[in-house]
Parts: sequence; C-alpha cells; structure tokens
Amino acid sequence: MTVGVWVLGDQLWTGQSALQSCAGEPANTPVILIESLSHGQAMPYHLQKLVLVWSAMRHFAEELRQANWQVSYYPAAETFQAPLTEWVTQQGITELRVMAPSDRPFAQLIQALDLPCQVRLLPNNCFLWSREDFRAWAVSHKRLLMEDFYRESRRRFQVLMDGNQPLGGRWNFDQENRKPPKGGLKTPQALWFEPDAITQDIIDWIKRSDRFQRHRQYWQIEPFRWAVTRQQALQVLDFFIHTRLPGFGPYQDAMVTGEMTLWHSMISPYLNLSLLHPLEVVQAAGQAYLENQNDWNLSSVEGFIRQVMGWREYMHGVYHLTDEDYPQRNWFDHTHSLPEFFWTGETDMNCLYQILTQVKQTGYAHHIQRLMVLSNFALIAGLSPQAIESWFHAAFIDAYDWVMQTNVIGMGLFADGGVLASKPYAASANYINRMSDYCHQCRYSARDRTGDNACPFNFFYWDFLDRHREKLSSQGRMGFILKNLDKISPAERQAMGQQAAEWHSRALGVEG
Repeated sequence: MTVGVWVLGDQLWTGQSALQSCAGEPANTPVILIESLSHGQAMPYHLQKLVLVWSAMRHFAEELRQANWQVSYYPAAETFQAPLTEWVTQQGITELRVMAPSDRPFAQLIQALDLPCQVRLLPNNCFLWSREDFRAWAVSHKRLLMEDFYRESRRRFQVLMDGNQPLGGRWNFDQENRKPPKGGLKTPQALWFEPDAITQDIIDWIKRSDRFQRHRQYWQIEPFRWAVTRQQALQVLDFFIHTRLPGFGPYQDAMVTGEMTLWHSMISPYLNLSLLHPLEVVQAAGQAYLENQNDWNLSSVEGFIRQVMGWREYMHGVYHLTDEDYPQRNWFDHTHSLPEFFWTGETDMNCLYQILTQVKQTGYAHHIQRLMVLSNFALIAGLSPQAIESWFHAAFIDAYDWVMQTNVIGMGLFADGGVLASKPYAASANYINRMSDYCHQCRYSARDRTGDNACPFNFFYWDFLDRHREKLSSQGRMGFILKNLDKISPAERQAMGQQAAEWHSRALGVEG
C-alpha cells in the first residue's frame, strides 16, 4: 500500500493528523498541496486573502521539504481534480489521507472527487475540542450557552485555574472590558512584515492576471504586510502577549478613527490557517499572566482567552452540530439586497465608511466593528442574511465557512432564531457614539431619530423593533427594550418606518 497526504490550504501545521499519521517515514510519503484557481474565484475574495493563503501554502511546502517530506506542489491549477488524479497515478498511491476539512462545502467537494484510490479522512486536530467531544458536551446540557462551554474548557485544559476554581474567583471579567475610547489613548504599534520573494511573486502574478478583475474592483492588494509562515505567526503571538495583552481588556470594544488594530491580537488569520494552534495560544497567554500577575490585570488576559478557547471553539462546535440547512436560515424573513456601498465604501455614514475603507485596504476589522456596526446595520436594515454572510466571507482575511456561518447567520443577524445568541445584537447610533469617535465627524446626528439629519442606525433600529415586536417579545432579554419602544408615539414610529422604507428605495432602487 502506498499512502499519500493531501494538505489543504488551511491545514498548514506539521502536527495535523494526516501528516502525523505518516510522520515516521516522511521520505517515503508523497505529499501534495494544490492552488485551485476556480476555488479562489468562487467568491470575489479579498486579494490579500488570496495572497495570504497561497503564500502560506508555498512557504509550508518548503518547510515540509526541509523536514524530508516528498512534496509535490501545483501552483495556479484550474481545479483540484486534475492535479490529484495526475499525482495519485504517478505516485502509485492506493490510499489518500486528508485531515477532515473544517468547512462542510470542502468536505462535500472531496466526496465528489473521482480518484483512482481510496480517500481516508482523519479527525481534525487543529482545534481544542474534537467535533465528537463537543457534541457529547452539547447533548449533556439542557442549554447551549457559550459561557457554560467556556467554563468547561477552562477546567478541561487547566487554563487560568486554581484547582477547579477560576483564578481571581471569577470566570468572566467582561463588565470591566467595555470602556469607551478616551482622548489621548496611547495605542501600541502592530507587528507587520514586508513581502519576501515568494509572496511578492504571488502579488505580481495576481496583479497581472485577468482572472481576478472582479476582485480588483473592490479590494487593495498592497501594501501586504501579513505573516505567511509559522515562525512569523509565532512572532506576532509573542509581540501581542508582551506589548498588547496587558492593556487588551478595557478597550477591546472601542473603535477609533485611524486606529485599525488597537490592542487586538491580529492572530485570527494564523489560527484559521493552522499556523498557530489554539492550545499554544491560550497556554502562552496564561503563562505570561502567571509570570506578571503583580503588574497585569486579569481581566485583559481572561478576556482574550475567552475569545480563543471560548467563543472560537464554541462557534466551530456549533457549526458542525447544526443541520446543513443552517446557512439558509432567516428567522426575521429579511430580504433586502446588499447596498453597493458594502463593496465600494462610498456612504455618508462615517462609521460604515471608516470600517469598510479599512476592510478594503487590509481585509481586517476587529470583532466590535464586525458585530456592532456591520452586522448590526445589516440586521436592523433588514438585509438578506445570506447576502451579508457572502460578503463577510469574501471580504475578510480570516473568513471561512465555519467561521462566518455561525458568526454572521447566528451571532450577528440572529437569523437562526436564537441557537447561538440569547437576543439580537441590535443597537441604535447611541451605542456607536458611546464606543467610538465616528459620530463626531459624521454628517448625521446620533441623537435624531427622524428628519434629514437622522442617523439611519436610529430609524432602522426602532423600526426593526416595531416590525418584529411579536417575535422579539418571545426573547426574554428583549422585554426592557420593547418597553422603551412603547414610550415613542405611534406617529413617530410610523415616521421612522416611512424613513426606513424611503432609505431602501433610494439606496437599493426598490420599494420599501
């Protein structure tokens, strides 16, 4: 029997299960990596996402060769099928081993391949929790709450624990991590890298190719400054822990003009490519706190660890727990098309302009920009969940199907009816005004609910509550908010609904 290994583009770790199954004899194990152009054009992916993935793959292939693996690399192939068939035949492979893909669509792609060998999927070990362990946890609990899962994760992996109790006597310091930005914030620099020859070759090829004209309409490819190797990713992690993590907590929800990264870690692209493993990330953060606990706030470290071993693992687990119809869910029956400004950034709403311009330039925005501005607007404006999820998937450098289905369909748009979140994350301009400086430079008033100067976040928010009052009343945490709706006169509610309809008519060219 001749065994070969296919390494997928988001499985770039020598410890991944398919490679590990043959680790005893790398010189006798054929390995293949393939760049598929058709896969890269399935959506108008951000150009920097394409550069990141293909450069990281090419660098990883070199890393494997240095470790004596027998590597075949197919750059710019049209599809996966032809290179795989050619390679399997040439190498005489009888069993092709692949670590199970994180994304359902890619698993279906593998199943549909017609190859002259047996295909064996090995369990995905790039997460803290296996899919089977998460399912076992889920069925043993009456409620599917992230907080319960997060606490179990802390116990299981003994992170920030004192025996069976949390360090500091509390599991969650979220209330201390919501400070609005103040003037004169001294934000740390980000760690970026200049493209090496491999990366620059990919950039130049994409710029010359006529295959990516649609992508070039929307996204900037340069300057490209992301890490593309595990060594660089480890540098980013170390840089974050020692220069950003101590101050991460208090302002992790803040949004500031011109400050794209603030104290955020910037490691999600590397985690999602498997250049970093979540266990080494949380252990490094936890160990750094133990060594500096007299000087560091536990709230900052706990808040970061909750994002990695709580929210990220929970999203991955729920993705594989839910039925395959999850991507099509639309609890509010929202159907409005995506406004063109999501692609161009050309809008008078300064918050959206700032964030969309940033995404255009880098493929990145932090979690509050995504949740409380982009997703919030899509929710209250009644945009199609599927349209906005597709945009998120195309626009963000760390986007994958398992990431965006749960984060956008579930968390951001509440289109799953509450599988993930206990209430919709809907907010008026008041939230954005409190947590950012965007409103200070906007032509709209964050205070006005109707009229020419009214911020669309205001009339859309109250109209959203009004339109969906019956459904929202079934969500226990919405009672207080709906009481505030009752304080607004019927005439003003009607005026806000009319203004929302007129906005859609102008922006989308449709009747409201």
